Amino acid sequence: MQFNPEKISKITIRNIKKFKKADVKISVLTAYDYPTAMIMDKVGIEMVLVGDTLNTVFCGQENNLSATMDQMIYHTSIVKRGLKRAMLIGDMPFMSFQASAEDAVRNAGRFLKEGGADCVKVEGGVEVVPTVKRIIDAGIPVMGHVGLTPQSVHRFGGYIVRGRKPEVRQYLLDSAKALEDAGCFSIVLESIPSSLGKEITESMDIPTIGIGAGPDCDGQVLVIYDMIGFFEDYQPTFVRKYDNFAERMKKAVTQYMKDVRSGGFPSEEESYS
Repeated sequence: MQFNPEKISKITIRNIKKFKKADVKISVLTAYDYPTAMIMDKVGIEMVLVGDTLNTVFCGQENNLSATMDQMIYHTSIVKRGLKRAMLIGDMPFMSFQASAEDAVRNAGRFLKEGGADCVKVEGGVEVVPTVKRIIDAGIPVMGHVGLTPQSVHRFGGYIVRGRKPEVRQYLLDSAKALEDAGCFSIVLESIPSSLGKEITESMDIPTIGIGAGPDCDGQVLVIYDMIGFFEDYQPTFVRKYDNFAERMKKAVTQYMKDVRSGGFPSEEESYS
């Protein structure tokens, strides 16, 4: 029987694995608000990530490190209201899982219990496997994340491509396999050479979701404000801009100001009698 993703009424951990087996690519985007989530769901996006990127592109912070659990839960619960079909992923923020496995399980549970998420995403390689196992043992599905892990930006010395050196490449291969063995249902591969993205993807039974990891991953994820050209401060190399919302918004706001100053807005039709 041919796999038809459009017939799936709700994306779940169980059926997302069928995409890889059927060689059907998975589309993933971030969302931080209700209207955006609702539009994504209506057009058929499979997975929506409430990423800690909200700290930069939504809140204007320098990096993602100061994102809090309360902040993430708040936005996750808002996005949840806009989704019916898509899988909702809560991004575990910095220091929500690193201190202890107990903290990790408790915080991951909050994403499901308070935020309405279907699963959580955890950054890190072999070093986070024991914590990932504890979260999964608690009944919480986990998406892994290896390569450039932004929460470790200070350790890496910046936002750099990972996996070009042989020892780092092997570490990433080992980490991806270890996370799969620990029970992760999928893994994000960020900012790694295309050849490594292909090698990891072909070595795994679970889907890989790439962001700057080449075309051979089982799916792709982008930050929505980057993809639609709404966030102008920073443009990663791997982003394709499908629109320029910032310029369109500037034009709309400029025209509104002109209409207000000229008395052209509001018109009689836009006023009450």
